[in-house]
Amino acid sequence: MPWISDHVARLDPETFYFQFHNLLYAYGRNCSYICYRVERWKHRSPVSFDWGVFHNQVYAGTHCHSERRFLSWFCAKKLRPDECYHITWFMSWSPCMKCAELVAGFLGMYQNVTLSIFAARLYYFQKPQYRKGLLGLSDQGAHVDVMSYREFKYCWKKFVYSQRRPFRPWKKLKRNYQLLVAELEDILGNTMNLLRETLFKQQFGNQPRVPPPYYRRKTYLCYQLKQLDDLTLDKGCFRNKKQRHAEIRFIDKINSLNLNPSQSYKIICYTTWSPCPNCASELVDFITRNDHLNLQIFASRLYFHWIKPFRRGLQQLQEAGISVAVMTHTEFEDCWEQFVDNQLRPFQPWDKLEQYSASIRRRLQRILTVRSWP
Repeated sequence: MPWISDHVARLDPETFYFQFHNLLYAYGRNCSYICYRVERWKHRSPVSFDWGVFHNQVYAGTHCHSERRFLSWFCAKKLRPDECYHITWFMSWSPCMKCAELVAGFLGMYQNVTLSIFAARLYYFQKPQYRKGLLGLSDQGAHVDVMSYREFKYCWKKFVYSQRRPFRPWKKLKRNYQLLVAELEDILGNTMNLLRETLFKQQFGNQPRVPPPYYRRKTYLCYQLKQLDDLTLDKGCFRNKKQRHAEIRFIDKINSLNLNPSQSYKIICYTTWSPCPNCASELVDFITRNDHLNLQIFASRLYFHWIKPFRRGLQQLQEAGISVAVMTHTEFEDCWEQFVDNQLRPFQPWDKLEQYSASIRRRLQRILTVRSWP
């Protein structure tokens, strides 16, 4: 395949400024660029392995997208089954529908590879099939995001022949970024798409260390809103987005439902990590303003539990009447049944699940019973 090795190390400044301009609607930009960084895990830490630039090209009348060119090159030249990799793509356009399906299939096939995507622009984001493609990538475990000033500045320094000139942001970069983030959050936001089995076990696993292949643990929050007679009114799953933690997005969602304040409700949340101090404070304020809601939080793991503000946040949740507990086999099984594409298979616990859960429960109990004064 002639496109396997045909890529460049850097872009000229004019090409970068034109092709990566983060317009909401861009015309005349028919080429897609990927500035890539490949890291290999060594001694539990990522080590820079390779970097460069791919772009769309036509070979023998066939239009080959940059995503396909990168995967062909990576599989032929770099990929080894006994190594773990993290790939970062800085893209001028988000993947088209077919490329999104191709990349999602690649991630499903190679569990030793993780992928982060930062797109300058969203490709045909109004069309359902393209939105579905991005959602499929996210469901397959890819981190999909919009390029901010920080990513543009990094790309300028790493992938452009800048001759040491500083990156100069264009007009409306920040405003366009905010608009694109809103569009992407609408695509990836609260959906009833079920979690993949692999994603569930990776992110909700309560092991003290990440088992290989190594990956980044993110915050996921799965919730069920119920009447007191146990009838489920709403449910969904959130994950952290840039500057919007899953807990805040959950609060926004419940507020948007305009629940009857004269009726009592209960909400059960399963989270991969216990709330940070800021989110704990927001949850306390939320429940204080809505005394008709009963909130129960079950966390798989405790987030920075050895740091005083994080411990104090958990104590404040309890003092506000919010039940804070650690997920056990019962909660993992319910989460599996309610939020995972389990193909009607029963929940199969991982090794030492109950042992890890008991250890985390003891730690949480010590935090909640020993007052940490500010």
